[in-house]
Amino acid sequence: MPHAPVDSASGADTTLSLDRKTSLLSGRGLWSTESAEEAGIPSLALSDGPHGVRFQSGEGDHLGINNSAPATCFPPATALASSWDPELVGRLGEALGREARSLGVDVLLGPGVNIKRSPLCGRNFEYFSEDPLLSGVLGAAHVRGVQSQGVGASVKHFAANNQETDRMRVSADVDERTLREIYLPAFERIVTEAAPATVMCSYNKINGVYAAEHRRLLTEVLREEWGFDGLVVSDWGAVADRVAALAAGTDLEMPGNGGGTDAEVAAAVRAGALDESVVDTAVDRLRALARRVRAEATPTPVDHEAQHQLAREIAADCLVLLKNEDRALPLAPSGRLALIGEFATALRYQGGGSSHVNATRVDSPADELRALLPDARFDSARGYDTTGQEDAVRLREEAVALAAKADTAILFVGLREADESEGFDREHLELHVDQTELIRVVAQAARRTVVVLLNGGVVRLADSWYDEVDAVLEAWLPGQAGGGAIADVLTGRVNPSGRLAETIPHRLSETPSFLNFPGEQGHVRYGEGVMVGYRYYETADVAVRHPFGHGVSYTTFETSDFQVTRTGPDTAQATATVTNTGGRAGKHVVQVYVSAPKRPVSSPARELRAFAKVALGPGESTTVTFDLDRRAFAYWDVTLDGWTVAAGAYQVQICENAHDVLVSAPLDLAGDQLTKPITLDSTVGEWFGHPAVGPALTGAIRAGLTEEQAAMADDNADAMRMAESMPMRQFLGFLPVPLPEGVLEQLMELSHAPSSAS
Repeated sequence: MPHAPVDSASGADTTLSLDRKTSLLSGRGLWSTESAEEAGIPSLALSDGPHGVRFQSGEGDHLGINNSAPATCFPPATALASSWDPELVGRLGEALGREARSLGVDVLLGPGVNIKRSPLCGRNFEYFSEDPLLSGVLGAAHVRGVQSQGVGASVKHFAANNQETDRMRVSADVDERTLREIYLPAFERIVTEAAPATVMCSYNKINGVYAAEHRRLLTEVLREEWGFDGLVVSDWGAVADRVAALAAGTDLEMPGNGGGTDAEVAAAVRAGALDESVVDTAVDRLRALARRVRAEATPTPVDHEAQHQLAREIAADCLVLLKNEDRALPLAPSGRLALIGEFATALRYQGGGSSHVNATRVDSPADELRALLPDARFDSARGYDTTGQEDAVRLREEAVALAAKADTAILFVGLREADESEGFDREHLELHVDQTELIRVVAQAARRTVVVLLNGGVVRLADSWYDEVDAVLEAWLPGQAGGGAIADVLTGRVNPSGRLAETIPHRLSETPSFLNFPGEQGHVRYGEGVMVGYRYYETADVAVRHPFGHGVSYTTFETSDFQVTRTGPDTAQATATVTNTGGRAGKHVVQVYVSAPKRPVSSPARELRAFAKVALGPGESTTVTFDLDRRAFAYWDVTLDGWTVAAGAYQVQICENAHDVLVSAPLDLAGDQLTKPITLDSTVGEWFGHPAVGPALTGAIRAGLTEEQAAMADDNADAMRMAESMPMRQFLGFLPVPLPEGVLEQLMELSHAPSSAS
């Protein structure tokens, strides 16, 4: 690919005119970029999506309405995260990359790594988790997998894009600590560890500034702090002011708009309002992207059957067995089974919107169960009608009649695609009343009842039916091979190893964002701060149906020999032995959390800081090792604008889930020796508590007191405690003897000690 001539003095591209350069920085159409072959910039093809290639060669759209080329629909992120398996996610990324390359796609728009702030977000099925570490590790694996095939990834949606309500305009009002600890770390990890080709900015505003125009995030944080050197692309239609967006760091506006905003950029350059070097830099990034993704431009055929089998294997590891009383599962190889519910034959396997994939085939759970259990007898009943047009009572009665004759009734229930999609948020967490009533009456009639849930976002597991059934399998949206994966787990062909990547609350009103979602009058206040998901439930001691990290297995595991060793002033290494103590081969997720000592900021009861998934045969053991870096113990200090480690005794914990601690070990850290500069607006407590200033101030005050005044001061410790929150400039008026001139200035100068924050 030829290099464009560059003026050595100005750094400007001398091959292309200003108008031509600006035209390169918006789309040629919905799914491609403009080209300038003479300058080494071919047209690039971009395509959704995170869990399957939605390639449209005909009339395109951004809402999943028009047809796209057949492609494998893998499990969406909501299911994928429950695998807790970066290696598996990497394999999925490779498979997506293979299919994208075979269709001539240069950039695949995914993964979506936004945090699940509220279970009501209509697009939660496209996002991984409520935890930034889990989202970041899996997202990095996804990106590495896709890009290993010569296809660029696009990490989205940057940033604080956690709802669909008013998504094109709403301002996410979020404080800096919460941004740094919850909403940015997944992006940071992916950028620094996986080097994505592109980052997609979101529609919304962050603290009043559109994401596409947010220079601090797009340039100062993304590029200058994290070292991102790829292309920033807008979400489709996210740019309100093209000139401001380009100046802030949004290189490519998508889709094309007929050249209207290109002319605005050129006019701004000619008027001196925008430096032409900004345009040149964006063009250079587009050229670099083209070189990167066209290095392996030869498409190779895809084995769709192999892709389908991989989708089945992946989906099986994503399913979460929520409960399994009296070993209702796995199913016996023979007996009479009643399969109840529309989703048993018409699988709900993906969400709606821009990521909707035209699957190459879709397996039904009913067909796959029959194939795996040839000696069993099957009866089927529709049970409910998702259209609401059939007689619900009659459908229930038919289902109950079959359930009463069966050894096990298996109900397939969940949400319709119309209940959750891109573009709108859910209003509640409930299953449809026809389904909950069906479960309740079937459970009363059947010997054993198993419920299979198919949903992108969590649903409420109400006492009225949940306590009455024997087993519940959360299948999420399992992709096109989900029917086979469900059958694999129900029959025991695969041991369930999924763990919840988000909390299942008892009720919506108990969720941390309940009072601040989805906002009002153009603003949504992130009032819960860092207390998102399990961080809130564990800290506030709020009971949940199932905690983050929960999952049941057909075998058992034991953790022993847990040790934590300090490897540096603020780093440690944890090791443990995990043994499969049951009679089946299976996989187990080892979850490591850190509980911090008292700090100057509110802190969650514990936070996930490492994890690993191990596969073990019966009786087999393995040792797992976790390196805990500085960030595992740090919080974002807004007064220092950096990560800070507090001194004290930390607890490093291996947990069954975010609630149940299996074993804990103490770890003493000296922490950062931080001294903040003192001013007259600092409190009395801060003045006297400063290691250098405090003793000097005490000495200066006492030097001017009589013996009687000094004795009175010693006897009035409570009065001093009352004054601790008073700013020093107010406190000075209460001193019995004024301090000598210049003393305060000297003490404030003394407080300017170097900080070790980083």
